[in-house]
Amino acid sequence: MSRNAGASSVPLQSSPPRQRQPHIGINAHLLSAEAGYRRAGIHQYVYQVLRHLPATTGGRYTVYTRQPAAADDPPNQRRRPTPLPTERRLARIAWEQAVWPWAARRDRLDLLHSMAFAMPRLAPCPTVVTIYDLSFVHDPDSFPALQRRYLERVTADSCRRARRLIAISESGRQDIHRVYGVPLERIDVVMPGVAAAYRPLPAEEVAAFRRRLDLPERFLLHVGTLQPRKNVPLLLDALARLGRDDAPLVLVGGKGWLYDAIFARVAALGLERRVRFAGYVDDDDLPLWYNAAAALVLPSRYEGFGLPIVEALACGTPVVAANASSLPEAGGGAALYFDPNDAGELAACLAGILDRPEVATRLRTAGPEQARRFSWARAGQETAAVYHRALTAPEGPP
Repeated sequence: MSRNAGASSVPLQSSPPRQRQPHIGINAHLLSAEAGYRRAGIHQYVYQVLRHLPATTGGRYTVYTRQPAAADDPPNQRRRPTPLPTERRLARIAWEQAVWPWAARRDRLDLLHSMAFAMPRLAPCPTVVTIYDLSFVHDPDSFPALQRRYLERVTADSCRRARRLIAISESGRQDIHRVYGVPLERIDVVMPGVAAAYRPLPAEEVAAFRRRLDLPERFLLHVGTLQPRKNVPLLLDALARLGRDDAPLVLVGGKGWLYDAIFARVAALGLERRVRFAGYVDDDDLPLWYNAAAALVLPSRYEGFGLPIVEALACGTPVVAANASSLPEAGGGAALYFDPNDAGELAACLAGILDRPEVATRLRTAGPEQARRFSWARAGQETAAVYHRALTAPEGPP
């Protein structure tokens, strides 16, 4: 038998068909191109997760946003900008509910990811929804009425119909389960990370920053949008009780809503010379603010996570935080905690850091180690894993 004849008697093996990568659409309309409070927590979370979605696994992504494509966009992501002014709430709702279902069909999406609370009622494929917190449930008077009602309605709808939900802390996961009755196995936790820019900086660089902004040698720092749930009036009460001029308070963050009470409390307590409103600061300067501060203070009664805590810890800055909601998850054993309703207890914590160098040194040493527990690369990988679970577990909501 010839070689050719022998070869022809063996059936040829055809290669398995190449599987089509899942096509995932991501609603990223809360990305902001303008400086201001809108570039705070949710913007940072959306931006960093998009930057860290795995490039080689998990599928291909179409990102729907107001912002045009950028040269440094990840290679597995395509942007679909919209001409609608979605920085305005009504235009964003119109896009989510009317345009996105149509775009999902046009782009042949396999999965939708709504990165902030709301999913389209006419979604043509399974959905994943990120719910950052339920502050509008726990502190309803802190929200304008129309905004609160909208968040209540769309979040309840997402909890009923999304294939999977993402919380950004275990506290948030338990909260969603308790308030909306969502089974815990349908809720994933994807915690924020901390960028490499947040680290202890050289002393001469920090000193130059202090001189440039005419900052005192020691000051207390609060980072967060000025809004009621940040509990800033209690921080002002604690500052008044502290009764010292060598550690003023600097409030970094843009004006959100219902912030007039903060300015009124400063005036009522006679703290005009001891409180400085720095407004929104650029991302590039924020590590310098943390490094220059004697301590970060976060008195919020409720947070989905508390990203400033991790950023400050990564810089080696002592942290004093409320013992509430998710904040102990962020600070771990590297922070001091107080009752968010007790200004005296907060004042005592601040005095401990300012007057006892060994306390401040212990916290500065423990901070970076605690911060290393949080990674944006891990957040990207975990988000891709949620997509996989949503696509491979057809049972449950569509």
